[in-house]
Amino acid sequence: MEAFKTLILIINIFSALSVIVLVLLQQGKGADAGAAFGSGSAQGVFGAAGNANFLSRSTAIGATVFFATCLALGYISTHAKTGLDFSDVKSQPAAVVQSVPASAPAASPAKPAPKPVIPE
Repeated sequence: MEAFKTLILIINIFSALSVIVLVLLQQGKGADAGAAFGSGSAQGVFGAAGNANFLSRSTAIGATVFFATCLALGYISTHAKTGLDFSDVKSQPAAVVQSVPASAPAASPAKPAPKPVIPE
């Protein structure tokens, strides 16, 4: 079970990193204003419409994988056994606190604090 949990955790980390990278790669809605000043060469890689479709679909897949692995890790951690088994422990009465034996020396009473001397 630990190997399965570790595998899901690794997939979760990679999907989180991929979502972060894919979101940062996408152009914002106001990116067309920058293309007028000569920085419009980014659309040549995937094409004008293919860029948005490829990145948005990849982001959706990465987000779905991340969501599924988060749910799986939550389910595993809430249903995991703690490793402690108290089923064979029988309930026993609490231990009785013993009183101080009569042969024990009596505690000496505390001496009162001396009165402060006030100079005249």
